[in-house]
Formats: sequence, C-alpha cells, structure tokens
Amino acid sequence: MAWIQLVIAGFLEIVWAYFMKKSAGFTLLVPSTITMITMAASFVLLSLAMRSLPLGTAYTIWTGIGAVGAFVVGVVLLGESASPLRILAALLIIAGIVLMKVSSPSA
Repeated sequence: MAWIQLVIAGFLEIVWAYFMKKSAGFTLLVPSTITMITMAASFVLLSLAMRSLPLGTAYTIWTGIGAVGAFVVGVVLLGESASPLRILAALLIIAGIVLMKVSSPSA
C-alpha cells in the first residue's frame, strides 16, 4: 500500500506543479486552489508512505516522479524544450528512481 500511496503522491506533485505554473504567481483563483489542494494531498500521501518506507527512498522517488513528470508536462503541454541533454537528464532521474525502488525493502 505504501508504494501505491507514494506513486499517487508523485503524480499529484506533477499536477500541483503544472497548476502552480498556470496560477500566474497565485494570482488566478482556480489554478491556485487546485495547486493548494493537490499539494496538500501529495504531502499527506507522502507522509503515509513514509510510515513504512525509508525516508531517502520515499523522498527520492516522490521528487523524481514529480521532476520527470513536470518535465514531460512542460514539453507536451507548455511547449518547453526537449533538447537531447534535457532528455538525458530525465532518463538519469528515471534510472535513479528504478535503482531506489529495487534497492529498498518492500512495504
């Protein structure tokens, strides 16, 4: 269950990062509200996952999902650059996430 909570928390991090960008510095009500709600939900799920997962594993995977997901959303929805170097950086983050998962105890 902890891994499911962690993955959902990571996906919610992608959502709140996107809507934070769309909030124009928290000047738009709807994107700002979505940011705050999904941010809170992401933190709650992360904290629940940390009950049984090691801190380093949980936090690294959570931020990794958010970082790679935000990169993909930025490229696909916001027209940001997908240069070979940025893609390589995202792939290295994914490799780190996979290594953290396989080196961690199951919960």
